[in-house]
Amino acid sequence: MLETVGLAVVLFLIINTLSARVRVDGFSMLPTLHDGEFVLVNKLAYHTGTPARGDIIVFQSTTTKNLDLIKRVIGLPGDHIVIGDGRVSVNGKTLTEPYIAAEPDYSGLWDVPKDTLFVLGDNRNDSSDSHAWGFLPIKNVVGKALLIYWPPKEWAAVDHIQIVVTAP
Repeated sequence: MLETVGLAVVLFLIINTLSARVRVDGFSMLPTLHDGEFVLVNKLAYHTGTPARGDIIVFQSTTTKNLDLIKRVIGLPGDHIVIGDGRVSVNGKTLTEPYIAAEPDYSGLWDVPKDTLFVLGDNRNDSSDSHAWGFLPIKNVVGKALLIYWPPKEWAAVDHIQIVVTAP
């Protein structure tokens, strides 16, 4: 029995080192992710690589302690972001965004500093994200969302749409 408990503890520690499980609370990522879904997160994804435009990431909030959020990466360090007339542009290229709930009804422009990301929710008009609170320090990133595993009828890989733009 002691061996079984010991093995269970070791497996638990390994699994929690490599992954996280996050509950989606709210509607900021509709239609991609829904309120109440549980997502498996790869915590090692960015230890060997860096976030890419289009990745859906989990990160520690910059405004609320002990709160993890989930958003889509839109801008990388050095990118110039323009939002206006219902469009998002990165480095002068308008993004094709089939994953959003509706075009953004706000505007602004941002230059993404070193060691930060610009993230937006897919439900652009109902999301607290970089357009509202600023840039996300890369050090706050927990990992890359991989899989919706609950509820069972929603089981699916998380859709990371590659966003390709030219360098500034």
